[in-house]
Amino acid sequence: MEAKLFRFLKIVGVGFKARAESEVRLLYLKLGCSHEVELVASPVIRVFCLKNNVVCCTGIDKDMVHQFAAAVRSCKPPEVNQGKGIMYKICLNDQKDIQDIH
Repeated sequence: MEAKLFRFLKIVGVGFKARAESEVRLLYLKLGCSHEVELVASPVIRVFCLKNNVVCCTGIDKDMVHQFAAAVRSCKPPEVNQGKGIMYKICLNDQKDIQDIH
């Protein structure tokens, strides 16, 4: 399979980690719950971790790659005020500006 499309996800937060098993196409997410969240990728998609907080979804079908990336992101949506959660790597500067009230 020749990968045409890549989607990078960054996991931000204390203790939030990810690990992937490429043989079985499983992605395990540790997101502060008592158990790990387990996601199964379709045969069209390849999932691997560059670091324990960077996940890469790749494949040739654009819709399937974006759908799987959205499913991963929905496990822990990004919080605008605190900057925690799973966010796409290209939009890391979407954190809300905090204004001082005098």
